[in-house]
Amino acid sequence: MEAASLFLNFLLELKEEGWFRGFLDALNQAGYTGLYEAFENWDFQKLENLEDHRQLLRRLQPEFKTRINPTDILPEISHCLINQECEEIKQVCSNKGTMAGAEKMIECLLRSDKENWPKILKLALERDECHFSELWIVEKGENDLEIKDLEVNEIETSSVHFYQEEPEYKNLSQNSCPPSEAPQTNSYSSLKPRNYQLELALPAKEGKNTIICAPTGCGKTFIALLICEHHLKKFPPGQKGKVVFFAIQVPVYEQQKSVFSKHFERLGYKVAGISGAISEKVPVEAIIENNDIIILTPQILVNSLKNGIIPSLSVFTLMIFDECHNTSKQHPYNMIMFKFLDQKLGGSSGSLPQIIGLTASVGIGNANDKREAVEYICKLCASLDISVIATVKDNLEELEQIVCKPQKFFRKVETRPDNKFKSIIFQMMKETENLAKRVIEELGAVTLENLSQIQNREFGTQKYEQWIGAIQKRCAVFHIPDKEKESRICKAMFLYTSHLRKYNDALIISEDARIKDGLDYLKDFFSDVRAAGFDEIEKYLTQRFEEKLQELEDVSMDPISENPKLNDLGFILQEEYHLNPETRTILFVKTRALANALKKWIEENSKLSFLKPGILTGRGRTSQETGMTLPAQKSILDIFRTSGDNKILIVTSVADEGIDIAQCNLVILYEYVGNVIKMIQTRGRGRAKGSKCFLLTSNADVIAKEKINIYKEKLMNDSILSLQEWDEAVFKEKVHSIQIEEKFIRDNQEKAKPEPDKENKKLLCRKCKAFACYTADIRVIEDSHHTVIGADFRERFVRAPHPKPKICGSFDKREKIFCARENCRHDWGIHVKYQTFEIPVIKIESFVVEDIATGQQMVYAKWKDFHPEKIAFDPREMSM
Repeated sequence: MEAASLFLNFLLELKEEGWFRGFLDALNQAGYTGLYEAFENWDFQKLENLEDHRQLLRRLQPEFKTRINPTDILPEISHCLINQECEEIKQVCSNKGTMAGAEKMIECLLRSDKENWPKILKLALERDECHFSELWIVEKGENDLEIKDLEVNEIETSSVHFYQEEPEYKNLSQNSCPPSEAPQTNSYSSLKPRNYQLELALPAKEGKNTIICAPTGCGKTFIALLICEHHLKKFPPGQKGKVVFFAIQVPVYEQQKSVFSKHFERLGYKVAGISGAISEKVPVEAIIENNDIIILTPQILVNSLKNGIIPSLSVFTLMIFDECHNTSKQHPYNMIMFKFLDQKLGGSSGSLPQIIGLTASVGIGNANDKREAVEYICKLCASLDISVIATVKDNLEELEQIVCKPQKFFRKVETRPDNKFKSIIFQMMKETENLAKRVIEELGAVTLENLSQIQNREFGTQKYEQWIGAIQKRCAVFHIPDKEKESRICKAMFLYTSHLRKYNDALIISEDARIKDGLDYLKDFFSDVRAAGFDEIEKYLTQRFEEKLQELEDVSMDPISENPKLNDLGFILQEEYHLNPETRTILFVKTRALANALKKWIEENSKLSFLKPGILTGRGRTSQETGMTLPAQKSILDIFRTSGDNKILIVTSVADEGIDIAQCNLVILYEYVGNVIKMIQTRGRGRAKGSKCFLLTSNADVIAKEKINIYKEKLMNDSILSLQEWDEAVFKEKVHSIQIEEKFIRDNQEKAKPEPDKENKKLLCRKCKAFACYTADIRVIEDSHHTVIGADFRERFVRAPHPKPKICGSFDKREKIFCARENCRHDWGIHVKYQTFEIPVIKIESFVVEDIATGQQMVYAKWKDFHPEKIAFDPREMSM
């Protein structure tokens, strides 16, 4: 900067004619096009507008350093920088590591004169599927940022993630039959349909809107080809059909586009596809108009209908929804079907396409009995305008020969009896929290309400990770008049919370793997921190870690620290491979970090190293980890399928669907459980005869949940059979009545849906004005009942027996609650048992709502009159 000032001073002393034009030309040639345009037009507003983004980037610098690999996004943002800067970033990454490279990239971006660099950075982060993009807010003010207090599944920021990776391809291996019968071609054209496949396809071939519900591995893609081919051939000369096949994920889209192209182009049909990755570059209308079969990611059609590019769904004659059980709420599938049903129920003269849904499990939602399960399935059928649910009934024996159901075992194991590693990390986290709390205390009482709540968090949990994400989101939009203080406070908070996140990650890794794996994770992190030119806070935190390092190393080497879970996993593997040396295993785990740790453990275990493990994870990137590409995923599967040496594949939930390995005969779910749909899909990975499925966990609740899933699967199958026995006219009337009711609700919500008030407010006792709770702590149950989470609220009311206790739906009403002040005792609501929880249910008419910022107070007679942001009740929050 001093050199630039000196340079400008020399320029201003020049007397030669044309010096200013020469200066502008030099700027332009060197790549400073933003400055060039500002001087040329004598308009510096665009450059000045960048200052807010520079401040945000400075604030987010600690998190940027720990979560961004500069080489991954450099190609996208290179034209925001000058060539020399790009080379310098690459050089620093190569010589000093990614954290130092990230610091260099920040330095260059802060100097950038390109007016669109914030947007380009946002796009680069999103295309790289980096969760840091949630913090990088472009063209959003504080009031526009939706911040929910610790809502489950809202924040996916850790490199140890708990979120469910979406299934990313349907059938990487297109073989749906045993190896002995598999065709030596990637085309389905040479396959002869089995009887059960013809049975499943029959209602659709008869023109009925059909859900095809059949096990994973039975060849539903092949059935879709049969239906499409029959559909297209039935049109008389002069008329043509038009089919659209929806795939939720881009890799699925690419897979199915390839399958449909190979099958149908030989028959003379035109096949094309559009996904989100290319939608901006292709004319959607022309592609749909000029092709017979179009493969789409569903959001493309949602957008095209919304902006009028596609006038109505009447352009299609057949729509196929892959994984159709997703048709609910605001999913793109449901948005498409809203248009379909509006057209149907609105009396439109245009013809409507036939609907086909494909799924391994329709699910039953939260149903607890057959009546509720039937109702859930009917609602799914109403959403898709279905008249038939097709399952295999007449050819079950043939299906069972192709798709084998593994025998299931539950293994409850103990955790470490004494975990010194956890104790040491806990202490270091408490120290870091205290440092962060001191920073927060500078902010004063009002902001403290929003940003603190540091204490009493459970280390080593998803909840703690979510709290870190919530704090970081608030810091990203935090404003005070003193900008220097604001920047210092927020930067410090990001540093402290980033280190807390890493400690939390290490605890999670060590819980399911070795302590050594958690420690290695921390050592790698602090090594990167040291290489990046760290500031005083980072120096202190690194010093504290190094002081404890030898003690942590000793603990990791202590035999008493061995993980009982790993011992049991080793026992299962040794036993099964002793019984059958040709065993092929899929091991499901929750996170990529755990997949890597277990691979390392197997390779370093002399009794298990012969398994030569492979890893299959999702495509999305997290922190500095880049997800696997589709070719890499295919390569891993090919090696596992063809190589006798690779006997075990460690996978995350990306493999719930789409892997077809007929010879896999052992499935192990390692602390891995979901809903009934997930259970059916994971179980479907073991398809060889005599397959086994082990659920290995230290948590009795996990086993209980899986047993509930088994019950729900039976409930689902019984409910489907029951619906198949209904009179066709009765079922049609049921579906129609649900559609009418849902449309009425939808129309009224669209017409008069109030904007939720996202500002956190206080609830005060209406009688004595004692503080009760914040609106951010209110959770909604079954869309109408309101409870308050957190132990603090329980101290503000007292309970007394209800004069008329009774059970109302899901609630066991037992007690009344009153303001805890002795001279008040105002009625606040009731205390109930809901599921397994004892919770308060409050009534808004008992409170005054106070705006924190202005002090303005309001009273409401009913909850429908008050519109705070709705956050659904989540049982997992009750453990906090």
